[in-house]
Amino acid sequence: MNDMTPGHIAHPDRFYIGGEWVEPSGSTKFDVITPSTEELFVSVAEAQTADVDKAVAAARHAFDKGPWPRMSHAERASYIARFADHIQDGAPGMARAWASEMGIVAPFAELMMGSVADTYRFYAGLADTFEWEERHPAKSAEVALLVREPVGVVGAIIPWNGPPILIAWKIAPALLAGCTVVLKASPEAPSAAYAVAEIAEKIGLPPGVLNVITADREVSEALVRHPGVDKITFTGSSAAGKRVASICGERIARCTLELGGKSAAVVLEDIDAATVAQAMAQNASFMTGQVCAALTRLVVPRSRYDELADALSAAFRDIRVGDPLQQGTQMGPLAMSRQRDRVEHYLQVGRAEGAQVIVGGGRPAEMERGYFIEPTVFTNVDPRATIAQEEIFGPVVSMIAADSEEHAIDIANDTVFGLSGSVFTNDPERAYRVARQMRAGTVGHNGATGDFFSIAFGGFKQSGIGREGGVEGLKPFLEAKTILLHGAPAHLKG
Repeated sequence: MNDMTPGHIAHPDRFYIGGEWVEPSGSTKFDVITPSTEELFVSVAEAQTADVDKAVAAARHAFDKGPWPRMSHAERASYIARFADHIQDGAPGMARAWASEMGIVAPFAELMMGSVADTYRFYAGLADTFEWEERHPAKSAEVALLVREPVGVVGAIIPWNGPPILIAWKIAPALLAGCTVVLKASPEAPSAAYAVAEIAEKIGLPPGVLNVITADREVSEALVRHPGVDKITFTGSSAAGKRVASICGERIARCTLELGGKSAAVVLEDIDAATVAQAMAQNASFMTGQVCAALTRLVVPRSRYDELADALSAAFRDIRVGDPLQQGTQMGPLAMSRQRDRVEHYLQVGRAEGAQVIVGGGRPAEMERGYFIEPTVFTNVDPRATIAQEEIFGPVVSMIAADSEEHAIDIANDTVFGLSGSVFTNDPERAYRVARQMRAGTVGHNGATGDFFSIAFGGFKQSGIGREGGVEGLKPFLEAKTILLHGAPAHLKG
């Protein structure tokens, strides 16, 4: 666990189902390619529908007949806390695997692993503080209770960009609630899922409570459709999220969707250009812009447009692009060749629609191997242009001019998405006022801050349904039940 290299994935040719490493039903595998070198990192088993059925059956049995939902919250929390300890111990290796699979810069990845361990600890701590049972006044009963019980079997579908974080946000609250889980890893980045499966085995998690498979879209849909799954928690594109929601709707399955974004940074007149430029450069380089909450539209006062464009151009030119495992690198490659193709397509579309590239705009000339792209800034961007409306998922920022604060808010809200945003100003009062008018699930001040992930993260409009993180992230894994009694049970007496 301390060195999550290919040789240290204990069973890449198997799935973790029912507390055991089981052979797949088929013989096909996924090849995971390191995006900085285009070399093979690891090959893992590819799940088929039969493997999904086996994993769901194990989770179903563990929920319906096993001890897990019947344990106390404190008992379940003790397992979750041990997950945190093992994550902390294995952080360097898991960070290296993350960097090798999708290109995140290794020091950033290792820093983020600390927050991953903290996520498990946070949910373990809720065992004693969350109000699992509430007493209410009622006219028809002496005792009226609202109790919160586990939703059941959860299908957790993870994308390739941030697996350690997203796995934690899904399985830690699900396990605390008393749910059992089928964790479906992305074919492009399965190492983190294998790591948590190995931890589950080491800590003696009861069989079937956590099951781990790796599958592509078609087989993943079988998980979403499966009648044995009570809830789907999905992170991915809005297009895929619509498909998941429609399938869940057919059978009234519960679902939480954390989807795409086209987040706006609204710049007010009083902020200095350097603060904006440095924050936006940091935002673009983190995970090479492959972040749903990335600030990709910069809405600036028309009177300061040229000044801010010059500052952004200088800051983006200073971003050091290179091997994510090498000291000093600030931005690695895109995760895969198809992702680079996608970003290059949008660069072409932006130019064709009249926007101007002032920095970046293509592949770094000195890098012949790897899926690298230059951090890019477009100016002269119409608010309704393709690059201002569609999620690019790369280090590309579009600068849009606004004539007033009200106009800037209108531009920020003129999108089908509503995941995040930011307000750049020296005045907290103005930041609050503008934030309250932005139709987004999270709004930061002077940049994209990370603390909101521990409070509640999710989107308005087509950016999703429900919230992850914090106490709000526990609630989607619970069902509320009302119990009306003509007398008090023993635990409420005295």
